[in-house]
Amino acid sequence: MNIWMSAGRIFFAIGITGIGVLHFFYPGIRPIIIPGLTGIPSSLSFIPYFIAVLLIGAGSLIVIGKKFNTLSWLMGILFFLLFLFGHFPRFLSAGSFNNYWVNLNKILALSGGFLVVSTMNPPKPENRFMKWITRTGPLGKYLFAIMLYNFGVGHFNNLEGVSNLVPKYLPFPQFWTFLGGVALMGSAISIFSNYKVKPILLLLGLNLFIWLLSLHLYYSIYFPRWQEGENFIGFLTCLSFCGTALIISQTASK
Repeated sequence: MNIWMSAGRIFFAIGITGIGVLHFFYPGIRPIIIPGLTGIPSSLSFIPYFIAVLLIGAGSLIVIGKKFNTLSWLMGILFFLLFLFGHFPRFLSAGSFNNYWVNLNKILALSGGFLVVSTMNPPKPENRFMKWITRTGPLGKYLFAIMLYNFGVGHFNNLEGVSNLVPKYLPFPQFWTFLGGVALMGSAISIFSNYKVKPILLLLGLNLFIWLLSLHLYYSIYFPRWQEGENFIGFLTCLSFCGTALIISQTASK
């Protein structure tokens, strides 16, 4: 396995593990998993810890890198169900464009990330279930691409608002916002068209890693308590997306 695939697998797994760990430090279920459940009855307080253990366990096994294909596929399906029955109804009920849009796209991309991880050096299909995993796993890159495209469009539609998120120490915030939108949309188009996926997604992975250090780490350090740790969620999901992009860059042709 080459270094980019190994780095991508580890980055993705650390991000998932980190989201699980946050459930021990903040109340309820993190909105990235299920929206609107940061406050739950004490009789159900075990649920966030169950989710934490599930995410930490899945992330840890993926980091180890052994027999993670079926697990990753099942987690990908679980996250897609969370998107379909948890995030999407809440997004629709809120009306027009709303704050649920960000996590709606993130959970879809994480679902795709798990499916992408399941395609890494898969064992030889020995039964119908493994054949099903082998056939559906590659669909994960398209779920990831949907998030890239939507976030890219968001950069253009709300250029001024998104540019305000660029740290003050970086000059020309609107230029970086525009360039980020181009990178996200261009990468999505590359995946959907299967055009030069390897170099473009590799560059995207490196780009996301730069954003991780220059933007998400900045906000995590200076504003750790914002919305009960949502800046940490931004950091961890960016790390997972960086890992997903690196894996796709090495596996898309297969």
